[in-house]
Amino acid sequence: MPDRILIDSGPLIALFHSGDNHHKKIRNFLAKKKYLFISTLAVFTEVSYFLNANINAQLDFFNWVMYKGVVINDINQHDIPRLIELTEKYSDLPMDFADATLVITAEKTGIRQIISLDSDFDIYRLPGREKIHNVYKSE
Repeated sequence: MPDRILIDSGPLIALFHSGDNHHKKIRNFLAKKKYLFISTLAVFTEVSYFLNANINAQLDFFNWVMYKGVVINDINQHDIPRLIELTEKYSDLPMDFADATLVITAEKTGIRQIISLDSDFDIYRLPGREKIHNVYKSE
């Protein structure tokens, strides 16, 4: 069974947008690894928004997710207090909604690895000051 790993919007946008500066590198990186990608509806929404100029790329992304390219983890009303806490804690960055949902997902699932183009995940901490390791940055 492949390792479960969180995935942020940046790598997904790069994967489906051939004109993105990271397209080839992220495509090659993901082709070498066997992961079960876990993300959130907030990330799905962000990717959809940035791909909306190219309907074919957007539809390719939707189909890929539909066939389990990414498993969408639920964030619900019970997670809002933690969302507020994280948003306040990282207000100097500021932390965006999608990143907050990924941190909450890490806390709920125990997944401690992510693929992200952002350096923000070098700063975010889980309870106990535990870090989410960005495997793409270490590549």
